[in-house]
Amino acid sequence: MTTAWLPADFDHPLHIPLSDGVHLRPISADDLAIDMPAVMGNQPMLWAKYGAAWGWPPADMSAEADRSDLERHAREMVTHESFNYAILPASEDALYGCVYIDPLEGFGGADALAGPVADVSFWVGADAPAGLGARVTEFVPAWLAAEWPFVEVRYPFGEVG
Repeated sequence: MTTAWLPADFDHPLHIPLSDGVHLRPISADDLAIDMPAVMGNQPMLWAKYGAAWGWPPADMSAEADRSDLERHAREMVTHESFNYAILPASEDALYGCVYIDPLEGFGGADALAGPVADVSFWVGADAPAGLGARVTEFVPAWLAAEWPFVEVRYPFGEVG
């Protein structure tokens, strides 16, 4: 199902340079081998952040459940329902974190008339290069303002104040 959340002619970015050989790209089920260790290696931090709202990631998450989540994210990006960008080194042999871009909960009414509003969240794992978390916090708002059609971006998990 295609959603009217974003303009019909909007093409989401596929490869976004971040800094020092680090980039963003849409996550896929093929990323299971790097996603699973990154998520489960940071599970307590991720649960503290997302557990109450999303019930994710459970402490006993299986590879099959992770693959299913990755497949869903990939499908939703194709239909522009939501977006999950992996934060990766040039080699793409590790996952440093993710950026989630979702429509505002209950999107519609006056917001729909003004333009799309996004709820955005991101995380950077403990094994990421030093300073990457701060760089992502600086980069994401600027990137969204420059390349996405949002009239407003909200950070419900408090990454950007």
